[in-house]
Amino acid sequence: MQPFIKTPGITLLGLGPGDPAHLTRQAWEWLSQLDEMYVRTNQHPTLTGLPETLVVHSFDHLYETNERFEDVYNQIVDTILDLGKRPQGVTYAVPGHPMVAETTGTEIIRRAADASIPVRVIDGMSFLEPVFTALGLDPFPRLVLVDALDLGRLHTPNFPPDMPALITQVYHPMSASEVKLALNAVYPDDHPVRLVHAAGTSEQVVEDIPLYEIDRSSQTGLMSALYIPPLGKGTSIESFQEVVAHLRAPDGCPWDKEQTHLSLRKYLLEETYEALEALDAEDPLAICEELGDLLLQIVLHAQIAAEEGDFTMADILQGINGKIVRRHPHVFADLQVSGVDGVLRNWQKLKEAERAANGEIRVEGILNGVPSALPALSQAQEIQSRATRVGFDWPEIAPVLDKVFEELDEIRAAKNDTEREQELGDLLFAVVNLGRWYKIDAESALRLTNLRFRKRFAHIEKRAGELNRVLSEMSLAEMDQLWDEAKAQE
Repeated sequence: MQPFIKTPGITLLGLGPGDPAHLTRQAWEWLSQLDEMYVRTNQHPTLTGLPETLVVHSFDHLYETNERFEDVYNQIVDTILDLGKRPQGVTYAVPGHPMVAETTGTEIIRRAADASIPVRVIDGMSFLEPVFTALGLDPFPRLVLVDALDLGRLHTPNFPPDMPALITQVYHPMSASEVKLALNAVYPDDHPVRLVHAAGTSEQVVEDIPLYEIDRSSQTGLMSALYIPPLGKGTSIESFQEVVAHLRAPDGCPWDKEQTHLSLRKYLLEETYEALEALDAEDPLAICEELGDLLLQIVLHAQIAAEEGDFTMADILQGINGKIVRRHPHVFADLQVSGVDGVLRNWQKLKEAERAANGEIRVEGILNGVPSALPALSQAQEIQSRATRVGFDWPEIAPVLDKVFEELDEIRAAKNDTEREQELGDLLFAVVNLGRWYKIDAESALRLTNLRFRKRFAHIEKRAGELNRVLSEMSLAEMDQLWDEAKAQE
């Protein structure tokens, strides 16, 4: 056997998944001629099969003295870089493969390059191969690899649910619980999953359990991983984009292929109103369906724009993602604001700062951005809200109420239809402002009133039919009686 030449620098070595028999020949030959090496953790079964003359230094103590894994990894990297400058260099060994789910390995290579420290990598079998064997799974072509530490910090999964996923580093019941909370935003409690423990060793265990039980396993440890089967076909935005793109493709739908941004305007508006109607009815199934119809319009516009080279869905998502994070420094940064009013005032300041940064000289007022296509009540409320952001508002609700009665008196005093129309508009505007003070959306309030009226009037029509009466021939008192019946049923 040709001995390895010891030279200054860093050797990153993979210890394999856990069974000493899985060490590569290259790794064994290198370890056989070493005097010492450093390992990220000595809690790995492969270490029991190493040459007895090899002195092994572990970084396990850092896990006990640091609260964050990031701090542990940074200290390990600092130490290995310093040791790599010695004449004899250093060998640093990690479970599995140095470049697979191993933060310290990639960071050592990056920083060593900056410091001109040579690095060699001795490959090892990663934990993935025995996990795939345990699951009887070929990861190609669609498996997603996810780190439990990253997923556990999120509020929703960061991968498409119509793809299978393998979640690594589910090392503790607490880690499993954090992962479960993130997954529950999309997956049902009883979604079937598979926990794999100590894959590739004699202690290997595979548990088939529902999602809600993943933090209850007594087997969970440093060598645990979680397999999430796909939620179902067509459950990701990516798969829906493909459906829409197919509709617009040469072999797609003739109607969809002819549509443009302008031709779709009326459908966007219609679907928006239908979604609002479902919201007013508080019907979850209808809301789900109508939001889907609304999403179709958005994806269609995105597809048309992509075909014309204007922008893509990725541009849309990146743009709104950045805007929302940027305009919520009280959530994603350390800015302190006082309540909702403080949030809105700061929102306006941020919008102005963005325009200035983009070289936009604002010559129009802040109300010019209110869409003229909005329903009148919504438009009035948005106008008032924007004026409030710059301080144009009464300090208390009393004058707001007074204004309503003032406008009502002015309607009574109006001398002709033109004046009455103007004063009625002023009254409606004042009532919208009153609703804003009570934190009531005027458009939604009126839509709910319309819905109640329709239901009650439908009851009058139904009861009139049951009484064999013609509605137009009934007296107002009789209809009022049926109206009261409808109110009582509510």
